Amino acid sequence: MTPETEALIRSATRWSAVPFVPEVRLLTAAEPFALWDRTERDAPPFWAFPWAGGQGLARYVLDHPGTVAGRRVLDIASGSGLVAIAAAKAGARTVLAGDIDENALAAVVLNAAANDAPAVTPRLVDLAAAGTGDAEVVLAADVFYQRDMAATALAFLREARRGGAEVLVADPGRAFVPAGDLSVLVTYEIPVLAVLEDAPVKQVTIYQLG
Repeated sequence: MTPETEALIRSATRWSAVPFVPEVRLLTAAEPFALWDRTERDAPPFWAFPWAGGQGLARYVLDHPGTVAGRRVLDIASGSGLVAIAAAKAGARTVLAGDIDENALAAVVLNAAANDAPAVTPRLVDLAAAGTGDAEVVLAADVFYQRDMAATALAFLREARRGGAEVLVADPGRAFVPAGDLSVLVTYEIPVLAVLEDAPVKQVTIYQLG
């Protein structure tokens, strides 16, 4: 993480408790569009907000620590690192927080340190090219928001499952969630930021990939 990247992240965010996961606090932006302009990236600053699916999956992991305790975990499209941090707090042996955005990886470093989660390691992960490594559990939240991304993520997750990993997914009813491949574990009603969603509360479903 460069000093310039850290300065950008800190200047555009403030520390806030996550609404549905108050055990975790994150560097959070007030709104996405000005920050998007500042980052000069093609993709929005997904790392600057606690998205609905991430809140749901983090809550599930914390409430069901046996899912990850003592195991090697990979959190894909990690963004802020919320789910990765929850896995670490739940007792995961190691947690890789994978993302393709270098700003996200820098945010993960800051957020993990603030939440006393040294087990979390950020890593550049391109889902179209990367493998799942030795992960025993793969976590994925909010990855089915766009057709191409959904297809890429599902292929990655299927590979992980074929390799023997347990795969948990969280989704707030996006258009491209592959419901036919997934088994429902639990559903939550989660408060979200009005600037990000079309409603103040989103229904998030936690799934297991069979």
